[in-house]
Amino acid sequence: MDGNGEVQQDGAAIAMGAPERFRGPLDVLHDVFGYQAFRPGQREIIGLLTGGTSALAVMPTGAGKSLCYQIPAILSERRTVVVSPLVALIDDQAAALRANGVNVAAIHSGRAREANVEEWRDFAAGRSKLLYLSPERLMTPRMLAAMKRIDPGLFVIDEAHCISKWGPSFRPEYEQLAELGQHFPNATIAAFTATADSATRADIADKLFHGNGRTIVHGFDRPNLQLAVQPKTNWRRQLMEFLGGKEGQSGIVYCLSRRLTEEVADYLCEQGIKVIAYHAGQPADQRREGQDRFMSEDGVVMVATIAFGMGIDKPDIRFVCHLNLPGSMEAYYQEIGRAGRDGAPAETLMLYGLDDIRMQRQFIENDGENDEHKLREHKRLDALLAYCEASGCRRQALLAYFDDASEPCGNCDNCLHPPKVVDGTGEARALFEAIASTGQFFGASHIIDILRGAETQKIAERGHDKLDVFGIGKARPKDFWQGFIRQAVAGGHLVINIQRYGCLELTPSADAMMVGQETFSIREEALMPCAKSKREEKRAARVQAAANELSERDQSLLKELKALRLDLARERGVPAYVVFPDATLIELARVRPTSEAQMGEVNGVGPKKLAEYAEPFLKVIAAA
Repeated sequence: MDGNGEVQQDGAAIAMGAPERFRGPLDVLHDVFGYQAFRPGQREIIGLLTGGTSALAVMPTGAGKSLCYQIPAILSERRTVVVSPLVALIDDQAAALRANGVNVAAIHSGRAREANVEEWRDFAAGRSKLLYLSPERLMTPRMLAAMKRIDPGLFVIDEAHCISKWGPSFRPEYEQLAELGQHFPNATIAAFTATADSATRADIADKLFHGNGRTIVHGFDRPNLQLAVQPKTNWRRQLMEFLGGKEGQSGIVYCLSRRLTEEVADYLCEQGIKVIAYHAGQPADQRREGQDRFMSEDGVVMVATIAFGMGIDKPDIRFVCHLNLPGSMEAYYQEIGRAGRDGAPAETLMLYGLDDIRMQRQFIENDGENDEHKLREHKRLDALLAYCEASGCRRQALLAYFDDASEPCGNCDNCLHPPKVVDGTGEARALFEAIASTGQFFGASHIIDILRGAETQKIAERGHDKLDVFGIGKARPKDFWQGFIRQAVAGGHLVINIQRYGCLELTPSADAMMVGQETFSIREEALMPCAKSKREEKRAARVQAAANELSERDQSLLKELKALRLDLARERGVPAYVVFPDATLIELARVRPTSEAQMGEVNGVGPKKLAEYAEPFLKVIAAA
């Protein structure tokens, strides 16, 4: 083994189903897969597995983990079994290998029995030296007995976080894989995942290797992804703003429910966007057709529940938008990781609100009766909420969750537009007093009504209009208090008790704040989302009206200017509006300046942008 952990191959090995012999991993990389060089981390992991060392590899999505076990499988004289959780993922991996001339077998419930029998015969006879199958099919007594007669040299566990009860996607059938070492003591075991914190990693390694393997963590950072989070105020407006300038790009919009998935897909279709809806309530052939379209067509937006995405290897997904809060940091990281797998810039946006928090808490409470598991999932959600309300670099917050470090990235919303943090201690005390004086028995709507002095029947019946805090916050609009409560929940000062119908309850930090022992800092701009929304809606309407007034010739130029803006934005790794907003492009299309001096008179073209962008934009205008 060399200094990089790569085993030097002295003998020759036979590629699956091919007569060629390879001297080592680099030959396979070149001659089978057509790549010239390994990505970071691949050489070390391949070296461990070809040398017979079991390993857990934690690699970011898009880092090329499949090659880390496919190359050792091709080099090995013994057979390899890959355990994968999804039928679609198995089929896609098998198809990709066959396209590279590699014989591979795949057995799963989506195939006819006769086809599965034929695949097994090829594997048993050695015509295929690599077999994909599900964990529940592998761990049957009959399959284990058949496998022992074949004696595979390598078992690969994909999506290995599913084996751990500490993981966010624990699957009981995966846990049985912990017995593989007992059944096959002479086999190497490899496990791969992109989403595992330190506790999950330790649990996976203990179950699969019992201390006899290596854990390799090759970072979680995806610097090409631009991270952004917004409080949800009007998802239609916010989504269309996010999609502005992304015409012709492929992306994913995640929704929490099937109903919302259909609603969003219908809305985007009405806006002239090429869109596909995908959720578990659809027939399997419809889902497969939608996935195939997304993989093969350009410029398609997939609107989906979390049923979509695992194993999707489309390199040019340019954006991922969450219209609802995901269930955990792991889920969020995995889902945004589907964007920008080609290394080019990609954007992400997450919208969230109090209803999302309540629904996710409800999901956790309804997930079985294991209190320890529920506590872990609540803590995971707490970490995601803290990320949402972070006032510093989001990439630092995201990587810190996975025990990874980073300098401020300069490529998230907080780095690009640092939020103003203000003191909200006075408002917090009023809010907490309203919750305490009503017995910590009511949800956000009723508490806000008390603070704003609303004359509702519910308040009158309970005598809450007699409280000292009644009307104390009426100078603030309802949206202010909704944002304030959301940040108080995210900051750990309040909890939403799902078992008591979503009532707000105080934490020790809130108690300390009420007696003057702590203060409360808050993001200022998040407190007034609707006021900001109305301004933005009026501005967007004015911009659209100006665009509609352009002649057909000017409309054509506007499209060319937008395409140029997109290219420049991609080169610089910034959103399109950072180059020029739509209003400036519309005026450029209308005025058609012929010199830098004329272009400098256009609204939104300052000296710095004039110096940087005048030449390319004037060139496009002159050619139109």
